[in-house]
Amino acid sequence: MKIGVLKENRTNEKRVALTPSTINKIKKLGHDVCIEDNAGELSNFYNSSYEEAGAKILDQKDIFQCDILLKINKPDADEISKLNSNQTLISFFSPATNTESLKMCSKDSLNILSMDSVPRISRAQKMDALSSMANVAGSRAVIEAAHYFGRFFGGQITAAGKINPAKILIIGAGVAGLSAIGTATSLGAIVRAFDTRPEVKEQVESLGAQFLTVNLDEDGSSTDGYAKVMSKEFIAAEMALFREQARDVDIIITTALIPGKEAPKLITKDMVEVMKPGSIIVDLASQQGGNCELCEKDAIAEHNGVKIIGFTDLPSRLPSQSSELYSNNLFHILDELTPAKDGKIDINMEDDVIRGMTVVKDGSITYPPPKIEVSVAPKQTEKKVEPNVKPVEKKSSVIPAALALASLFLVGAFAPASFMNHFTVFVLSCFVGYMVIWNVTASLHTPLMSVTNAVSSIIIIGAITQISTTDTISLILASVAIFIASINIFGGFAVTKRMLGMFKK
Repeated sequence: MKIGVLKENRTNEKRVALTPSTINKIKKLGHDVCIEDNAGELSNFYNSSYEEAGAKILDQKDIFQCDILLKINKPDADEISKLNSNQTLISFFSPATNTESLKMCSKDSLNILSMDSVPRISRAQKMDALSSMANVAGSRAVIEAAHYFGRFFGGQITAAGKINPAKILIIGAGVAGLSAIGTATSLGAIVRAFDTRPEVKEQVESLGAQFLTVNLDEDGSSTDGYAKVMSKEFIAAEMALFREQARDVDIIITTALIPGKEAPKLITKDMVEVMKPGSIIVDLASQQGGNCELCEKDAIAEHNGVKIIGFTDLPSRLPSQSSELYSNNLFHILDELTPAKDGKIDINMEDDVIRGMTVVKDGSITYPPPKIEVSVAPKQTEKKVEPNVKPVEKKSSVIPAALALASLFLVGAFAPASFMNHFTVFVLSCFVGYMVIWNVTASLHTPLMSVTNAVSSIIIIGAITQISTTDTISLILASVAIFIASINIFGGFAVTKRMLGMFKK
């Protein structure tokens, strides 16, 4: 089939749906690729690069005659009117909030696949353009905050005085939030993060941020990959936490979104008023109303010296990177749609991923799709053992103990007295050594390093007890043992110091 890539017509949009790096891979699926003239120019992908990759450059009129149309932003009324016959359009569509456009697309044998309807399951991660764009938006949000903040993020001690590090609160630890955390910590800021889902705590802390919680046992995890709406008590507790943090932090980045609904209001006017003048709020939910009450879409609002950034084009501010990621997502979707690699797509409605993102099939609206549970279900309470189930009988330890005592008796009865003394010392040494080694706490070492150092320490102690012997061979062996074990111990500490140095700012 012939694939056509449309040039984005939205203001301030610099991205392009396909990049030259994926053209050859798509051609191997049996498709021909056509690009609208200068579609990738604002992303630094020029016509010459597309032609070298094997694509054809056409004008918009010819692109609309292709079998498959690819774009990023949802089509406007003019673009929808140009769609006809059995064409297939793949782009962001927002079917939950874009119902009028959805009705306009229910014509002829048209197929619409929405990139923001890809289910969040493991198999679909490579096709999840929402996550790809959120990754870029989260990182760019930190850069935008740094631009308007007016101070360093990292702390410094200079001849002119001490510079304190910036304090950043990130609300929501999804893809965008984690990307923002990684960028902020790499710039040297003190980062705190909050999320209603307790399972993201380890991810937040692994990136060097502090995970904030409220004193309520409530889980915000859901079965669709997004956070669910919490109870009134939980919301009241988290709002109190945000108000407390607003007094202390310099920058707040909000990422909380619920698909198909208005963004929850998490930062109120009174919270903004307690923030320090010069503070920054970056609202990544501005496209759906914003998490901040004072947020203005595609603008910078200011209140009491606090700037509230409501840009909706953050991925487009890194157009080359965003286009590459989106292009890879499209390739994987086309790969799923072309199982035979013969240039013919098959919109298989039995496939959970394809069914989830197909909003119009053969001119009929198929949205919403059947619900798919993508998260691990909460653990159920253990069922009590039924009365008729026989309990498992515990094996008695009397027989092994008796065998051990019998063996010890036989050794004592027939072995020389000197051997028995040494044997007793050997058994006790094994017991003491085992208890000492396996009870070493791996606080500043890896578990393996702590165990090897404990073993080496016992070897040194044993060798020291033999160093005063008059036997020359024993003296030499004891000295060699002390030397080698010392190398192991000091080497372990040296390696540990270098490992700890990697995590210092």
